[in-house]
Amino acid sequence: MSLDPATSSWSPEIGEVLGRFVDASNATLLATTTTGDKVVYKPTAGERPLWDFPIETLAAREVLTYEVAVALGYDIVPETVLADGPFGPGSVQRFVDIDPAFDPIVVAETGSSALWPIVLLDLVTNNADRKLGHLISDGHRLLGIDHGLTFHPEDKLRTVLWGFRGQPLPAAEQAALTRLSMALANALGDRVEKLLGSEEFEALEARVTELLRNPVHPEPPVDRPPMPWPPY
Repeated sequence: MSLDPATSSWSPEIGEVLGRFVDASNATLLATTTTGDKVVYKPTAGERPLWDFPIETLAAREVLTYEVAVALGYDIVPETVLADGPFGPGSVQRFVDIDPAFDPIVVAETGSSALWPIVLLDLVTNNADRKLGHLISDGHRLLGIDHGLTFHPEDKLRTVLWGFRGQPLPAAEQAALTRLSMALANALGDRVEKLLGSEEFEALEARVTELLRNPVHPEPPVDRPPMPWPPY
């Protein structure tokens, strides 16, 4: 995987690895940069092989999800870039101090409108792993994390947020889709194709086009599990 931090002005250099998030399926490390920032470092070398996602691509998917969120106009994913580290190249994401009072179950069950940006991000990136534990808050913003299982060219959406099924996308989300469509026609499209390939890019573009044509959240699939397991 080539390192290309050109889409971000942030170029972190890992200084020290502090520990590992033991519940994560892949190597997920808490580290500090040489400037003292806490980060979550996911080295490509620590990826567990999956039957449906190519090995050594999860870091790129994490980064591209952040970049798609930015193109949508959303501040809902902590800044994430490709960088090198003591265990080789991977994704590096700014660490978020989580609000201990935040309960993602309550937010999901109430169907808060604040979830719409994350719901739309999951639709366009074809997120196959939107768990409750992947929704966090810093006390000011609702954020989504853990986006390695995204951008598959086949329909893979698995989410705990099916409460939005059948609902029309709000006007703000439709405007965000238009922004993303324009970005994909320019540098972002080239970026996706470079990091993941033409098949993933064309599938992403098709999802955006279809949502612009029919701006409604789809119904859950009946031919495969609609939710990740475990849901938290």
